[in-house]
Amino acid sequence: MTDTQDQAVIRCEGIWKIFGNRSRDAMDAVLKEGLSKDEILERFDCVVGVQDASFSVARGEIFCIMGLSGSGKSTLIRHINRLIDPTAGNVFIEGTNVNEISQHQLRAIRAEKIGMVFQNMALMPHRSVRDNVAFSLEVRGIAEAARWEVAQRAIDAVELTGWESKYPDELSGGMQQRVGLARAIAADPTILLMDEPFSALDPLIRRQLQDTFMHLSAEMEKTTVFITHDLDEAIRIGDRIAIMKDGVLVQIGTPEQIVTEPADDYVADFVAGISKLDLVTAARVMEPIGKYEKKHGPVDRKAWETARPDDNLNKLVDLAIGTEHPILVRSDGKFVGLVTKRALLRGIQGRDDEMHHEGEGV
Repeated sequence: MTDTQDQAVIRCEGIWKIFGNRSRDAMDAVLKEGLSKDEILERFDCVVGVQDASFSVARGEIFCIMGLSGSGKSTLIRHINRLIDPTAGNVFIEGTNVNEISQHQLRAIRAEKIGMVFQNMALMPHRSVRDNVAFSLEVRGIAEAARWEVAQRAIDAVELTGWESKYPDELSGGMQQRVGLARAIAADPTILLMDEPFSALDPLIRRQLQDTFMHLSAEMEKTTVFITHDLDEAIRIGDRIAIMKDGVLVQIGTPEQIVTEPADDYVADFVAGISKLDLVTAARVMEPIGKYEKKHGPVDRKAWETARPDDNLNKLVDLAIGTEHPILVRSDGKFVGLVTKRALLRGIQGRDDEMHHEGEGV
């Protein structure tokens, strides 16, 4: 995904949220004096929830915001549909500044463009699965037959067919989360805001719901902001990840960038235990063919194993097991580089910086 304003469905610019009775005074002092979070607390008895957060999300992108409890991630996501007003900064939805629109316009955007999925789904206990899923359509005044038809498609999509007449207390936790997801997609929003929706579930059920969500997101081209405290989850589902600490977006990048190029020690500690095998690609660890040939002689473009630039280290390992030669990398019918076994091992170690400098062969 490309992070450009032209493609952005969501754009947040310089979002600050300061909690407390003197939040405006604190904000003015920040702008004039550059006060730190601790200084704001000491001087104004105010708490900084979000500090100067800027990012954009492209159409169809899954943008994960990851951080520990209290990092500000849930506070930040609630600015997108203006459940929280920023102390400073602006949020744009498809070019519309949601901080400048009327309450009537805001309600319309929430109803038509934004769906929310939380850890606690807050399903209505007196309504069936079908009626829970169709609730937003009922609020819009859509006729019963039409809204039930839409609800049924959403129920089928989350694999709850046959459970339409059941009530929430008859469902497992994972099934209730599926109802919540179906309710969100039944409204056909442009944007999904998901705040740790699977975090309370058992690992197997959680993974199944991640699979369901990723499939639906791709099929329906939903633009998603997904909050999680689990880096494995963020890496698995996110097109890009934002790491948040103490209200600050410390780093934004693809899963590969986050894992292989941590911006600071905090991010490095987060990713220290993450396997590189599924994340790092041939494009990252390959070297120019000409550079290899100068040192080791001609390569055999017909006989040697080949890979694509986006093949991961797992695939490269499988190829390397069956050959003593480097692996050629081909894109659009052209050879664009090769991966030596030394480079492959460096990539697995996460030390591709040394590999690029040394450029040694097999």
